[in-house]
Amino acid sequence: MLVANSLLMISMPGGSEWILIILVVLLLFGGRKIPELMRGLGRGIREFNDAKNNVKQEIEEGIKEKDAKAPTSTSQS
Repeated sequence: MLVANSLLMISMPGGSEWILIILVVLLLFGGRKIPELMRGLGRGIREFNDAKNNVKQEIEEGIKEKDAKAPTSTSQS
């Protein structure tokens, strides 16, 4: 019960919280570092998505190979 109540209290930040988060980031990193940080974040997301797609493709190819190798069963009467 306690866990369920804790999960209800966690939610996405609203408008005023996002403004506060942006101000804190600006104060910590300064205006010049933010584009560099965002570029790095974009590269990281792109690499993650590429890896995810590669794994998905390998799994699909493995399934196709397994289906191709599986003997077809025919019923004899």
